[in-house]
Amino acid sequence: MLIGDKWKVLILRDLMPGTRRFGELKKSIGSVSQKVLTAQLRDMEAKGLVSRKVYAEVPPRVEYSLTDLGRSLKPILDAMGRWGEGYQAQYG
Repeated sequence: MLIGDKWKVLILRDLMPGTRRFGELKKSIGSVSQKVLTAQLRDMEAKGLVSRKVYAEVPPRVEYSLTDLGRSLKPILDAMGRWGEGYQAQYG
């Protein structure tokens, strides 16, 4: 349930290398709407996977990064990636 949504897996993938701003995430994920991305990030923040830092600037700057719990999903995501590559090589 924590990462069952396709957007959450992509968010995790894009935050694995480090902190990203909202616009960078939206651009790297692609076809996700701003509303959906915001909802997914807030849900992941509430579940302890993502941390959000807001800077008191004009215009406001918001950065997202993975928590230790979020980073602990890396081996699982790596295994899913390897499985997908194997599947594609055999059946794709």
